[in-house]
Amino acid sequence: MSSRASLLQPPGSVASEETRYCKQVNDDGHTRRRTVLAVAIVAIALSACTVPKPYQPTTPPPSVPPTQQPVPPTVETQPAPATPPVEEPQPLPEPVIREPVLSPASRALVSQAQTQLASKNFAVAASSLERALRIEPDNPLLWIELGKVRQAEGNYVQAENMGRKALSMSTNAPRAQSSAWSLIADSYRARGKNTEARDAETRAGQLR
Repeated sequence: MSSRASLLQPPGSVASEETRYCKQVNDDGHTRRRTVLAVAIVAIALSACTVPKPYQPTTPPPSVPPTQQPVPPTVETQPAPATPPVEEPQPLPEPVIREPVLSPASRALVSQAQTQLASKNFAVAASSLERALRIEPDNPLLWIELGKVRQAEGNYVQAENMGRKALSMSTNAPRAQSSAWSLIADSYRARGKNTEARDAETRAGQLR
């Protein structure tokens, strides 16, 4: 029915309807443009009204302290120990004098030998002393007595040898050493070695 009514409307009515439609469309377009413009204006105004952040100065980076050299450890020095006083060397103790002595048996044989020597029984006197030496072979007094027998019978070299043997056994026995040097001096003098005899006699005198 409506379509039939529209067909039955006059042409002027149709034109006026088109005009109204076009006007409405134009009005809608203007309205939209105004709305968009208004929104843009409001956005600009809002952006203008935004309070800027206060200026904050740039904080410089923290300074890095210079690299410190390692401090060497403190070495505690100890004072030098006091030098102990130097003790003066003590004098050596006097050597213990150990003069040899004859045992009773040896003393009896020596007494016999001296009697035999005075009678110029040299071989018998030597035999008596050799028996005593079998009892005490390390007694220097017996070697000195045997040396006197060899000296009396003219065997001067053996007399010197007996004296030196007795000397080697007379450690710390100055009287025995003196008797041994006297025997050596006599053997030197009998052979005409006066210089050696004087030296041996001097040593014998120093030990008396």
